[in-house]
Amino acid sequence: MLKGLAITPPILGRIAIGKVIEKDGKRLPQKDDQFTLTSQIQTRDGWLAHPLDESLRETQGGKLRRIPMRLLFNEPDLNLRAEYSLFDRNTARPLCVGDGEKCRRRTRDGMQTFPCPSPDGCELAQGGRCKPYARLNVVVGDDDPLGTFIFRTTGFNSIRTLAARLQYFKAVSDNKLACLPLELRLRGKSTRQSHGTPIYYVDITLREGMDLEATLANAQQMALDRHEVGFDQQALDQAARMGFANGDFEEQEEDAAAIVEEFYPQGQDAPINEPKPADASSPRNGVDPVRLTQKLAAKSRRLRAAQSDNDTTRPATPVQPGTPHSGPVAGSHH
Repeated sequence: MLKGLAITPPILGRIAIGKVIEKDGKRLPQKDDQFTLTSQIQTRDGWLAHPLDESLRETQGGKLRRIPMRLLFNEPDLNLRAEYSLFDRNTARPLCVGDGEKCRRRTRDGMQTFPCPSPDGCELAQGGRCKPYARLNVVVGDDDPLGTFIFRTTGFNSIRTLAARLQYFKAVSDNKLACLPLELRLRGKSTRQSHGTPIYYVDITLREGMDLEATLANAQQMALDRHEVGFDQQALDQAARMGFANGDFEEQEEDAAAIVEEFYPQGQDAPINEPKPADASSPRNGVDPVRLTQKLAAKSRRLRAAQSDNDTTRPATPVQPGTPHSGPVAGSHH
């Protein structure tokens, strides 16, 4: 097996909520209130629809908001991989991936491991450059039992809901998650921050027309049938675990450009000046979690460094009262 190349589940197509449109000369993501199943072929007009997309729409009156599916693995973390991810929009290369405790970062000296304080406390992530990013692989249809459709998201609501559902369904099914007949369901809600505009997120539920008892009975029978024919679910999970661990980043360069375009669009934040991630090995890793501007943060570090010299250089110059810019003032804005 090639080292450094993550081995991921075979992908037959994508599951998306919305599409990328061109506006004012920029390509920007546009959200939708329904699912779209696409192939892996992209043209200038967008992704080509998968044949399953049309057949599923016909059963739901044209709006695709439920997708019957199964999961490929019994382990929730193999079906749904969620990390804090930072991409360079210029090169579409992943630069840093972390879990809130540790991160793997691409630097001048190669791949290195650093503490991961999460985006709120990371200087490199300032300006919304780093986001929670998740991938969910599901089996749709019966044509390929090991082929999957992938749903990618940077939404907190989807990530939190999907992670909880996977853990709960694993628990109630006695670790038969891969045998449960389930469905992806699109839900909507509004918050004060959305000003009444619906926010759509993805959930995993029981299939339409099936209750929990029927779902569990179906999973139990499928697990028995698989065991009788020699299907080894535990070995499949282990093979997937080894494949994911074989590479530093799951996304390959051929997919990264489309991911950046959809989930990391050009915004108001400043671009990343590569290869500045290498500077993270300096003592500046101890980042103040308070959200300061870069200018104030740099000034604060210089003052702390000067005070640590134990007055061996020169005595500190007294600050005259009323002198402008003598330090942060309560209620000031920069």
